[in-house]
Amino acid sequence: MQKKTHIKKGDMVKVLAGEDRSKQGRVLEVDRERMIAIVEGLNINKKHSKPTTANPQGGIVDQEGPIHISNLMLIDAKSGEPGRVGRRLDKEGKLERYVKTKKSKA
Repeated sequence: MQKKTHIKKGDMVKVLAGEDRSKQGRVLEVDRERMIAIVEGLNINKKHSKPTTANPQGGIVDQEGPIHISNLMLIDAKSGEPGRVGRRLDKEGKLERYVKTKKSKA
């Protein structure tokens, strides 16, 4: 069963826990079943690849690893401040996401 998440592909996020704590990056992929996200440039792992016809040399490749969604906080696009995610109705009656920062009392 897939759960609703506060993080979506393309969001700017801040890491709250782990080796990459307080770093920021853009979300490349979200797996809602496993509740993980791949963030660009964070949680870098080394992957050893065998030689193939496409890559005859083989070697060691750096790639992003998954981060649990509970360790990520959305960053407001306007102010650049991290905050919690809220949902409210816009003028057309559709739900929109917004970031609840310490400064904004919306």
